[in-house]
Amino acid sequence: MTAAESGGEQQRVSVARAFSNQPQILFADEPTGNLDAETSEKIIELIFNMNREYGTTLILVTHDFDLANKTGRIIKLKGGRIVSDELTMQNVYAV
Repeated sequence: MTAAESGGEQQRVSVARAFSNQPQILFADEPTGNLDAETSEKIIELIFNMNREYGTTLILVTHDFDLANKTGRIIKLKGGRIVSDELTMQNVYAV
């Protein structure tokens, strides 16, 4: 990556690199935290598309409830402890 690349371009490269070895599990910590809304949506679309293509288990850490609701399962933590664990409608559609 070069200094001339935008945050979105850098994030797309990072996502592609993360999936390049076809990992069985991928952790993404605030993958859109520093991006504008339009770029964030493109990155999320890329992550989910690659997730489906490679069949990778994807664990997202986020404070973005809209992003969390696009997943199949939401586990909420408070003070380092699990306070809820729920399947979402996305999980129902995947079956």
